[in-house]
Amino acid sequence: MLKITLPLITASLLLFWNTSRTNRPQSLPSQRVLIDSLPNGTSWPGELRVTPFTGPELTPSPACLALAPSGEVFVGVDKMGSLGKKAGQGSIVRLVDSNHDGKLDSHTIFAKVDNPRGILTIGDQVFVLHTVFSKEKGVATGMDLVVFDDKNHDGVADGPSRPLIEHISNPNFLQSRGTDHATNGIRQGIDGWIYISVGDFGFHDAIDRSGKKLTMLGGGIVRVRPDGTEMEVYAHGTRNVYDVAIDPYMNIFTRENTNDGGGWNVRFSHLLQTGEYGYPTLFMHFTDEIIPALVDVGGGSGTGSLFMDDDTWPEKYNRVPMMADWGRNQLYLHRVTSDQASFTQKEEEFIRLPQITDIDVDASGQAYLSAWDGAGYSGNPGKGFVVRAVPKSWTYKPFMDVKKASVEQLVGALKLGSSVARLAAQQELLTRPAASVAPASWALVTDASQPLHSRVAALFTYAQSAGSQGISNLVKLTEDTTLREFALKALADRKAWAQQVPLEPFLKALNDPSARVQTAAIIGLGRLGKPEAATALLRVKVPASFVAPVGNAEGPHATPNSAIVPAHLAARALVSLNAVDACVKALGTDQSTLALWALRSMHDPKAVDGIMAAYDKTNDAALKKQMLVTLARLYQKEADYDGSWWWSTRPDTHGPYYKAVAWESSPKVKDFLMKQWQQSGDKAFYADLNSRHRMNIAEWGGQETTVAKEEVKVDLEKIKNKKGQVGESSIEDVMLALEKLKGNATLGKTLFTQQGCIACHSLSRNEPMKGPFMGQIGSIMSRDQIAESILKPNASISQGFATVMITAKGKKSYMGFVTEESASRVVLRDIAGQVYTIKASDIISRKEMENSMMPAGLANALSYEEFASLVTFLSEQKK
Repeated sequence: MLKITLPLITASLLLFWNTSRTNRPQSLPSQRVLIDSLPNGTSWPGELRVTPFTGPELTPSPACLALAPSGEVFVGVDKMGSLGKKAGQGSIVRLVDSNHDGKLDSHTIFAKVDNPRGILTIGDQVFVLHTVFSKEKGVATGMDLVVFDDKNHDGVADGPSRPLIEHISNPNFLQSRGTDHATNGIRQGIDGWIYISVGDFGFHDAIDRSGKKLTMLGGGIVRVRPDGTEMEVYAHGTRNVYDVAIDPYMNIFTRENTNDGGGWNVRFSHLLQTGEYGYPTLFMHFTDEIIPALVDVGGGSGTGSLFMDDDTWPEKYNRVPMMADWGRNQLYLHRVTSDQASFTQKEEEFIRLPQITDIDVDASGQAYLSAWDGAGYSGNPGKGFVVRAVPKSWTYKPFMDVKKASVEQLVGALKLGSSVARLAAQQELLTRPAASVAPASWALVTDASQPLHSRVAALFTYAQSAGSQGISNLVKLTEDTTLREFALKALADRKAWAQQVPLEPFLKALNDPSARVQTAAIIGLGRLGKPEAATALLRVKVPASFVAPVGNAEGPHATPNSAIVPAHLAARALVSLNAVDACVKALGTDQSTLALWALRSMHDPKAVDGIMAAYDKTNDAALKKQMLVTLARLYQKEADYDGSWWWSTRPDTHGPYYKAVAWESSPKVKDFLMKQWQQSGDKAFYADLNSRHRMNIAEWGGQETTVAKEEVKVDLEKIKNKKGQVGESSIEDVMLALEKLKGNATLGKTLFTQQGCIACHSLSRNEPMKGPFMGQIGSIMSRDQIAESILKPNASISQGFATVMITAKGKKSYMGFVTEESASRVVLRDIAGQVYTIKASDIISRKEMENSMMPAGLANALSYEEFASLVTFLSEQKK
């Protein structure tokens, strides 16, 4: 793939901007102003044209962005960053390119909000997910999903926002840590729901506009209607998920990571409704019970996501999830291939930007990308930018004014090859009378000559417009093999009219040859809430891949396993239906495995009594062991979450519970298991149960007692001088400690030598130049930036700090820092301190490397206090 590359030495972004920050549209002067060269350079395919749009004067520290269908760009400026805590540093900036030539023409400050982490535009409304601060105390009180109106379209919110969901993140850790594991991106699907990415802070008693309250321990995806009602959990068990990509058929993808202590590894997942993805309690040792990710790609930090679906883009870059990775400075494509009810994938580098945060596209095919660009963990007013990306063959075609369009024109727009255009047309249709919208959209649904994406868009439009009056037509649609999957999804989508939906189409679909139809039926049966469906659900086959890891072995939590999906979702549906009686009745039959799987999550005395009774009736030794395993699981349960604690960046991942507590049937379970243990000749089996489930039954042995770590119990004074604390901590934890520790510059100077920094860096102009000069680093970088550059040397390589690879005549190669350069020669110093003088005429190629020559982990052996001292010493170098 041909790449266009912009290296450090040869390129600077030329950007337009206006220094005025008033709330009125500002025409921009004709001058061009230079900003810093891009750290690490940028690259993109030759078929695209990527051009600068704004720099830090307008869009510093851009955490997220969203495009209106007509092309206006809304950027979430977050100068507080992920660890900052000072209010009043965030805003939504609206950018306008009125003639669509890729150059900014005007801007407004649309609204002032703190920590904007997600933006979505629907008609003349702008939805924003952001942190809320107390005006009296100036501390975070939670995160809200709010909506602003701009009915006069002047680019400034008409007034204060209206909350749709309140308290959808944990205020305790927003106050102590900032938003680093809080709630993040928002996207809307063609089903009309707004999908919200919740980091593993989770939340307690979030409340929607209907008054419904919801609590979630850990991370996952929550969804809500655009009017702020019907809030519900969509999927659970992700970690620090930042955003989702949603395709035209409601497949949802995300890129999120695992423990900091486990390498901050990134996982790409297909998120299925009601699916459990296991973080942190199941994804290591109970992987038989989760839907695994599609791949673990190693270290990184997933951020913004987009499913590109626009026919103005080249085919090889269209209809594909695009995933930003802040840690890798890269926008990736994940080539997904259908595999039964899920997918397999292949990752591919696409567009490189320094610390990319987000991407979105408008109805004409213009994409915009935002980059943090080394703004640090607490934001930076002088870092960050936005670029535009379009295919070289692209020409601007205006999208219709949906407010002025007729119902017929809007339904016609559902046929367009842009998912953005289809969604915008749908949302406007839903503001029109159902009496005209429902029949018009239904006509498109039933037009077999139209492409599937158009018919699916029309189907969900019809379902939302017709409401419960459309149930009979949707039932008829389940006879259409092309649309059956989507008709089933639409029928079970809204719990408000679930009792009016018949079971028969779902029961029939359980035997459909399509795995996707089967899973739609399984999910639907769980959502309809009718216990009589349990008998049919129990017939779902459990595949041979349902195998628990042995002992403390790490299971395959990032290996595609499409075969497990139907059984997994069936188990979740049975739990949702609280189908205790049906599951107990199935014990001793060929449905025992699925029944016991579901019963593991049913902490009901009837479940315990039923398993014990079934145990005494069977002579099947293998089945008896499965029953004992299930009872071991039911011996304890997860403590109710009250929002007072968090498991930190490196939680205990042993499982199956994080905070295990006894419940009313615990004594009965223990008595039964003790009796079986006493009679058994296989004491090792019980020791393994004890260890695996952390039952803490002393007589059995094999136990491992671990106290759950909680973020709030960290005592900085006690650990600040502990050697190696830097290496044992997440980067965010080190940065938080750095805020509170001043350090000792004299000690820092000693450490500068002891840690080997002096081998590659000079402090005085009188010394020989080695690598990047540190004598004035304090006047170039803030204390936080210096710290980050040591902890993550590849994250943001500043100008002059890049590693250069030179290939010269005689098949010679050199890698190091350029310390001197003239028209006739280049002087380069490698990491070992060796100096090379290379004739300019001998140089065949010269390339700046994407990674720093400085190895990561140089500060790992230091204590917090020592690291703070080293940073303080460097910050004072301002010669």
